[in-house]
This record gives sequence, structure tokens and C-alpha cells, in this order.
Amino acid sequence: MTTFQRARSEEQREIRRRAILDAAAAMLDEMPVAEVSLNELSRRVGLAKSNVLRYFESREAVLLELLDAFMESWLAELADELAAGIEPHAAPDVRAGQLAEILSRSLAGRVVLCDLFGAQGGVLEHNVSVEVIKRHKRSSFARLATMVGLVRRHVPELGDSTQMFCLMSLVAAGALSAYVPPPPGIVAAYADEPALGALHLELGDALRFSITSSLLGMLPRA
Repeated sequence: MTTFQRARSEEQREIRRRAILDAAAAMLDEMPVAEVSLNELSRRVGLAKSNVLRYFESREAVLLELLDAFMESWLAELADELAAGIEPHAAPDVRAGQLAEILSRSLAGRVVLCDLFGAQGGVLEHNVSVEVIKRHKRSSFARLATMVGLVRRHVPELGDSTQMFCLMSLVAAGALSAYVPPPPGIVAAYADEPALGALHLELGDALRFSITSSLLGMLPRA
């Protein structure tokens, strides 16, 4: 544990904020969002809980900022993945299939980001001030606009449905990630009675089905 002296300059305050965010990110690599506590975060970063609250008004405020940072990083990587994986002159249905494959694979490889999506509305947007919510929403709209631009570049046929498609893809990623991986009790039940796991899907497969279904519903019919 590192013990910090009180930050006296803006640079020192930013170092403290970065340390808190880095510690929270490390915790998310070890545990789901629901298990990240302010007490444990304070212990790891070497600050009293009251001092952590000097930089972030709540646990949820920390996680909302991480959600934005993870989203920004993912979108930068997604741009390259889409450019490399979608054939620009292929038929619309072919490009849509490639989009579904890339999106589902990319999101399934970022389980922490999906977990944060899943917690956003029901957990993370509670216990924060109006100012934090406004800042978060502005950032969320900007990230969504970036995703819409990427998808529209490769599958322009989606037209005005592109924004809703992107939003529903992120909502699906958050909802489906709650089931992956299954808790130990579920795994044991499946082992004892395999028929109970007949409908279990890996996250990538579940996302592929969900995203493909959305695309089929939103693409204009020939």
C-alpha cells in the first residue's frame, strides 16, 4: 500500500486521480463491478476513504469515468478492426454479416467493458450528483456518435437506424455479460444435469445472435 501526502498542486491532484482510476481498473480485472467497494479501493490506493472522496464523490463516479475511458479505447481499436475486416465493395448483407462478427467478437473480448455497460443504468448512474451525470451523459453521447459514424461508414444502408442499432448492441452486451461466466453453483448444476445447460451460450455467440438479429430487422429490404 502506498501512503500519499495531501496533493497541493493541480498536477499532484491529477496524479492522485489517476492512481485511484488505475486501482479501480485493476480491481475490475479481478472481480465484477458489483464487488468493487470504496473501502477496498481506498485500501489499495493507500488513502483514507474520506480522501478518495476528495477526488471522486462516490464509487459510482469512479466507475463512470472508467466506463468512458474504456469506451474511448475500445472505439479506437474497433475502427481498425472494422477497416480491416469489412470488404468495402461487398453486398450489403455480406458487410452486415462481417459487422456482426467483428462487433460480437470485439465486445466479447472486453468483458469488463460489457460489465460496466450492464451496470450503467441500474447502478452507476445512482449515487452521483447532477453535474457528474451531465458530464457522463455528454461523454456517452459523444462516444455513441463516434460508434455511429464507424458503423455508418461500413454499412451506410442502415441509414437513420444506425444510432438505435449501436445503442441496442451496447445494451445487449451489458445484459448478456451478466450471464458470463456463470457462477460456480450454475456450473455445478450443469455438470450434474447437463440438460439444464442446453440454452447456455458463450458471450461471443450470444452477442453474434443478438447483433445479427438487430441488423436483419433494421436493414432495408431489397
